[in-house]
Amino acid sequence: MISMLFRFLCLSALAWGLVGGAVTGSGAGEPPAPIRLGEIDPLSGTLALHGWEIHQGVVYAVEEINLTGGLAGRPVELVSRDDQSRPEVALTQTQDLLVREKVVGLVGGYVDSLVAPVSELAARHRTPYVAAASLLRALTQGRDNPYFFRVAKLDGILEPLTRFLTEVVKPERVAIIYMATPGSTEFAVLAKKMLEQAGIAVPLMEKCRSGSPDFSVFLLKAKSARVDAVVSGGFYPDNLILARQLRELALPLKACLAPWGVAYESFIREVGPAAEGLLGTCAWSPGITLPGTEAASAALVQGFSARFGQAPSSTTMHGYVAARALLAAVERVLLDGRALSGDEVGRELHRLDLLLPMERLQFDSRGDPRHYRQVVVQVQKGKLVPLFPPDRAGGKWQQLSY
Repeated sequence: MISMLFRFLCLSALAWGLVGGAVTGSGAGEPPAPIRLGEIDPLSGTLALHGWEIHQGVVYAVEEINLTGGLAGRPVELVSRDDQSRPEVALTQTQDLLVREKVVGLVGGYVDSLVAPVSELAARHRTPYVAAASLLRALTQGRDNPYFFRVAKLDGILEPLTRFLTEVVKPERVAIIYMATPGSTEFAVLAKKMLEQAGIAVPLMEKCRSGSPDFSVFLLKAKSARVDAVVSGGFYPDNLILARQLRELALPLKACLAPWGVAYESFIREVGPAAEGLLGTCAWSPGITLPGTEAASAALVQGFSARFGQAPSSTTMHGYVAARALLAAVERVLLDGRALSGDEVGRELHRLDLLLPMERLQFDSRGDPRHYRQVVVQVQKGKLVPLFPPDRAGGKWQQLSY
């Protein structure tokens, strides 16, 4: 906790330094007034690992803009807040950003239980919010919120995952484990429906609490159900345990696919040999980038690694993309000479068309990304190898072998 607080203070100090102590005035001899953006992320609590990854992506995007002169000659000031992985804290911190700090837009966010209340409060204040990690369909399909945008969506995971299973692995029976969260539950229910529509039986669906220390009961049930593939809706720490216990119990599976967790270099290092053969999905990873963006991706990896002492992850990239979207919309308003308001920035977000290493980013009328599609990857000899869709493949699927 102390180290996280130290990192947060250092980053905050850097953000202030980047604006050169700029004040809100813009008279003769005074520096131009900064553009103030708000960020809300879980920098402490149970979700802090991925919250910090998103935060670093946002920070890097803001620093990148400031190093090139800011937006229309004005520096960008990032005002970051920690929601402590708690929805009620997310609300109070967002209120502070909107009312006291008077930011022109919001960015960040990890998991929909935190993103949802922020999106509702931002809408009441007519302030655009670009969420970095939000998947729940109800946030865009079940309500009208012209101020909410996100750079990811659940269909972009489900579609390649289920197609890979049905077209490549071709299991007869699949077991699904998922966590007691809205996003993981929706993922499991829809995955089951899509697999069954393709003629694949799903005899076992097991709900668990995220952070459980033991999944052996589920795995023994899967063995009794004679499944030949497992799909995990668990999160990074859950899949660490699941991977180790899969190897210990040596289930006769063709495949185990976990979209959240496996496609991280840190996961492979921590799990070691037990990660071999596991399948995951990712929207981007160093070396796995949208065709045509290879040079931009390599430059980002190099610059980010020099700045933070480690390579960016897929989660980091989601934070970076969300920030780039908001920055681009604000810049367009400024260059057109229009008043900088939430309504104007929101309109520019709906018109946005950016080509970034993770995706071509355009938002539909509901604020969902039009082109978001993850890639199925497999751990082979300690490296992530893209397998699906075929036009992104860098290798062939290998059946699990324990």
